Amino acid sequence: MQLRKMPTKLSIHSLSLNSLTDELVKLHLKKYNGIQIYQWIYQEFVDSFSKMSNISKNSQEILTNNFYFNQLTIVKELIDQHDGTIKFLIKLSDDQLIETVLMKFDYGYSICISSQVGCNMGCKFCASGLHKKIRNLSVDEIVLQYVEVQKYLNKKSKGRISNVVIMGIGEPFDNYANLKEALNIFNNHYGIAIGNRHITVSTSGILPYILQFGKDFPQINLAISLHAPNDSLRSQLMPINKKYDIVNLMNTVKKYLKITKQRICFEYILLKNINDIDEHAEQLAKLIKGLSCYVNLIVYNNVSENVYHPSKRFIPFMQILQNHGIITTKRLERGIKINAACGQLRIRQIEVNGKL
Repeated sequence: MQLRKMPTKLSIHSLSLNSLTDELVKLHLKKYNGIQIYQWIYQEFVDSFSKMSNISKNSQEILTNNFYFNQLTIVKELIDQHDGTIKFLIKLSDDQLIETVLMKFDYGYSICISSQVGCNMGCKFCASGLHKKIRNLSVDEIVLQYVEVQKYLNKKSKGRISNVVIMGIGEPFDNYANLKEALNIFNNHYGIAIGNRHITVSTSGILPYILQFGKDFPQINLAISLHAPNDSLRSQLMPINKKYDIVNLMNTVKKYLKITKQRICFEYILLKNINDIDEHAEQLAKLIKGLSCYVNLIVYNNVSENVYHPSKRFIPFMQILQNHGIITTKRLERGIKINAACGQLRIRQIEVNGKL
């Protein structure tokens, strides 16, 4: 019997369960094979259809002829002996480099995932933007960061990753189509099975996609990188503000909150003598007062290529916000000893290699 074949092979990790099922139906395979495949690749982490023992040999051959297993390679790992944070430098199939960070908390493991090779947002304090975007990550390249790091943990019998944050290298909403498919894969209960409230996506503020994200994923957490309370300062730090200013950003946030009925997070890196004085805290409180939100104050990780330094004014800044009724947290410092800020390890490797 002639085995059915599609024009080109598809990466098995690039398909949501619905998309995979559609492809299987085209190949005259059973719909329930999709669930079986998901369980094998995301629960057992197999890398061959021949290892899927509850799928017939004939079906395995059809799958092999039509799908492939993409491979990411962990080329370097840096471990912070103080808090256990691990930064992975990962090579893609075209030899481009990305970073993925694994963090351990009291509640379990959290993984910080990249969405692009490089970044075009150009935030002045960020190492990721020191090299422009080369390309978007494909769906499977986003998902396989989780897979490879979970396999790393499995070898050491260390437990399961329970939280996913998309705030590594790149702007997730600048790669929205692939992000959307990847989130569906992370969330599917037959596979990776990360609950909605255990997934967070961070954006610098691409307004049309904030509303689209709210419609597509009303239960998944959204964090907005704000980092300044007024247009003048934010435009200096974050060029995207010149296109999407703070007034329009806040109007969009209000619409997002109406859609989702969920609390939103504003991320705010405190930079010494830049955005950390009392006046900035007062402006920030006025800007977001009345919104269903909280502020996550972030310790800045020094990047040698720029001039910014971490602020020591966390307590007075936080007190001002709290005095205005703003829920405020301080992000736990992770990976300080290993340059865990987005993009730093990749930059060092590029400098060593002398090329991208």
